[in-house]
Amino acid sequence: MITTIITFIIVFSILVVVHEFGHYYFAKKSGILVREFAIGFGPKIFSYRKNGTTYTLRILPIGGYVRMAGFGEEETEIKPGMPVGLVINSDNIITTINTSKKTHLLNAVPMEVVALDLEKELFIEGYLAGNEDELVRYSVLREATVIEEDGTEVQIAPIDVQFQSASLPKRMMTNFAGPMNNFILAIIAFTIMAFMQGGVVSHENQLGEIMPNSIAAKAGLKEGDKVLEVAGKKTTTWVEIAQEIQKYPAKKINLKVESEKGETKVISLTPEKQDTKDGKKVGMIGIKAAMDTSFTAKISYGFTQTWFVIVQILTILGSMFTKGFSINMFSGPVGIYATTQQVVQTGFYGVFNWLAFLSVNLGIVNLLPIPALDGGKLLLNIIEGIRRKPLDPEKEGIITMVGFGLLMLLMVLVTWNDIQRYFFN
Repeated sequence: MITTIITFIIVFSILVVVHEFGHYYFAKKSGILVREFAIGFGPKIFSYRKNGTTYTLRILPIGGYVRMAGFGEEETEIKPGMPVGLVINSDNIITTINTSKKTHLLNAVPMEVVALDLEKELFIEGYLAGNEDELVRYSVLREATVIEEDGTEVQIAPIDVQFQSASLPKRMMTNFAGPMNNFILAIIAFTIMAFMQGGVVSHENQLGEIMPNSIAAKAGLKEGDKVLEVAGKKTTTWVEIAQEIQKYPAKKINLKVESEKGETKVISLTPEKQDTKDGKKVGMIGIKAAMDTSFTAKISYGFTQTWFVIVQILTILGSMFTKGFSINMFSGPVGIYATTQQVVQTGFYGVFNWLAFLSVNLGIVNLLPIPALDGGKLLLNIIEGIRRKPLDPEKEGIITMVGFGLLMLLMVLVTWNDIQRYFFN
């Protein structure tokens, strides 16, 4: 149980942090202010500020997030009537605005805010404590910070460093960078796996290791043989060979085989009946797929396997339109945890493979054209490019909120379905 929980937290956190780092990196490159890069959620444990960004470690070690200044992102709200503490430098310019009751600054001047503009004119005016008859106005430094209610210190965001002020191509790249990073992570993970196992499974219909004293060995099959047919059905890949043999537990079949010398022969054998974890009966003869141990195969495996998983996921998503929608097509954190519990039993290699698969999955899902997801934001970017003007911020906010609401509803349904499927069946 403990191992599963730790593995789940590590895998989930890596996926989300890598995803968010993509947004962070390209936002920085685009001149967009990243106010906070957080690892985890909930109350802050630790924070560190550098180059305008506050890096925080939070108490719930699952995932993370990036706060970019501008529309659609969480902003610090300072409203008229709010009491704040102001740190003012020798030039009479505000450098820090404290809105937190938990943080006390000895050199802060108490003020009740009447009006402010932290985007364009950069000022705050209000009444200082003990002098409520005189309205005072201070300029605010461009790099001034706000101490939020929970004690997190973030930089203010003048309009020119906000997300919507960046060019359309830069905003699109920033939105796409999260899923892109997930694909890159999958490519790297699959490539490392290929080197860890000393090669990659060949997709050809060639046999690899023949298990000693197995049915295959007794029937005369040898490593390097090509299986052309199984029970009269042509086989051109390893997967086809395995799938066809599994169909005939304890039933005699013929295999048409071509040796490495080019000789063709027919071999009769009876696959052994074995039970799978889900109770099905399958035929096994004791063979393994051939391994391609070349350097080129190992390097290319990251790309080919990532593409293979992408095609698999897109095929499943496409089946929603051909076979109908089913909630069982989706899996949330509960389902991921339940599968992680099974994967942990296969060892480090299985966990690494699971990480790569989930990374592709996260990338694809985030590119779906649903408001509140990266794909939805990209769709709005494309619409803006076609219209040659941005959508009204209020309308965009409504679209995003509706999309977010539908997404949360789907997550609730998926989570409840996962709980029933994995814990009550």
